[in-house]
Amino acid sequence: MSELAGNTELVNEPKERTAPTQILSLSASDFSALEERILRAVEVVRRERQARAAAEERAAKAEGHLNEKLPQVEQLEKELTALRAERDHVRERVERLLGQLDALEL
Repeated sequence: MSELAGNTELVNEPKERTAPTQILSLSASDFSALEERILRAVEVVRRERQARAAAEERAAKAEGHLNEKLPQVEQLEKELTALRAERDHVRERVERLLGQLDALEL
């Protein structure tokens, strides 16, 4: 009886399983064209990865160079601020002296 139960399951199988499946067929030229496209895509990806690695290397070098120059830039900014303050002080002194010369000419 258990054999019959097993056989009825086979009889009641859905028809989708027994329907023939469609097979995708490619001609030799289609396959060659697909292979060529894949090879070109692989080459593009390889070049882009190399370009990205080179760009990242240049960026790292530039950042290192910037970090080396940062203390010098800060020192130059301090010197510039001091020179501007000194220029303003000298300008005030010159204006005061010119004012005194003007007073003498009266």
